[in-house]
Amino acid sequence: MAKVLVTGANKGIGYGICKYLGLSGWQVIVGARNKERAEAAIKALRQEGVDVIGWQHVDLCNNNSLLVTAKEIKEKYPDLALLVNNAGIPGDMEVPSYKSEMRDVLETIQVNYVGTFALTRALIPLLEVNKGRIVNITVPSEVSPYWHPMAYVASKAAQNAMTSIIAMEFDKNNLPIDIFDIHPGATTTDLNNHYTGPGSHSVDVVSEKIAAVINDGKRHQGEFIELYPIVDEGR
Repeated sequence: MAKVLVTGANKGIGYGICKYLGLSGWQVIVGARNKERAEAAIKALRQEGVDVIGWQHVDLCNNNSLLVTAKEIKEKYPDLALLVNNAGIPGDMEVPSYKSEMRDVLETIQVNYVGTFALTRALIPLLEVNKGRIVNITVPSEVSPYWHPMAYVASKAAQNAMTSIIAMEFDKNNLPIDIFDIHPGATTTDLNNHYTGPGSHSVDVVSEKIAAVINDGKRHQGEFIELYPIVDEGR
């Protein structure tokens, strides 16, 4: 069976992606920073019938540690076929963006873009051998009328650019890897303080749809797939 590593997999959309990919036949590797939380997620996923084959330490704050992570993955899971970059942080939502602390902005960009790129870059040689795929869970680069922490949106805009450019260069250089974005739409999670406003959906709803896109057998190179586009309802 094919193996997938999902980052930020111990809760929220990451957990949901593990659940629905696992139920569709994937062997799941839980990517997380914290061992206790990862093990709790593994226990819950296995109770739901998911084939979890282990957990992997993934700290997107530390680029050097991600090189170790990639080395361990290559050794333990040499047939890895899919990387789902889901882990992310929202930045400080308690203040207007123009009052954001620089430390908070830099940390958000590090986790959501720089660290994500560092992990992706380190795993590309393995995914090339296995003709694998990279899926980035993201948001549109433009502003949402409902939820728009500046550091978060800016970091995701950079991640979206990363996806588009790498996809073009994979094809140009004949690397047998697909990379694409999925925007789940507004989803009720810890990341957005359990937002339940216009257009919001549950983790299960969006995660099942994400798994369906991954399993649809189509090539989505460089695409930005919106499951639930954000619509301004004038509120």
